[in-house]
Amino acid sequence: MKLRYLAVFGGIFTVIISLLLFLFIITADDEESGTSSFDFSGMNLSPEVLKHQPTVEKYARQYGIEDYVDYLLAIMQVESGGTATDVMQSSESLGLPPNSLSTEESI
Repeated sequence: MKLRYLAVFGGIFTVIISLLLFLFIITADDEESGTSSFDFSGMNLSPEVLKHQPTVEKYARQYGIEDYVDYLLAIMQVESGGTATDVMQSSESLGLPPNSLSTEESI
């Protein structure tokens, strides 16, 4: 008898949790909505990184990722602070020695 109540309670609990998860997924903000809820106004980008912004925008436009310029600049800030020649620290991912790419090649 107790086993039957436990099974019924477990089944109901599972259904309720599944419904809540389903509702959360349905009502969550869709990434493809075209509007980003991330606020970049608090970013602390160094002047060294900001001087590379036109080049980053140029290549982002060329590759169709212009919506990600702020992210790319933030990555540059973390990787090199905009001070190294290889600003994105990309040379190692190509199997090259560190800082062996030019700034434009890195971007």
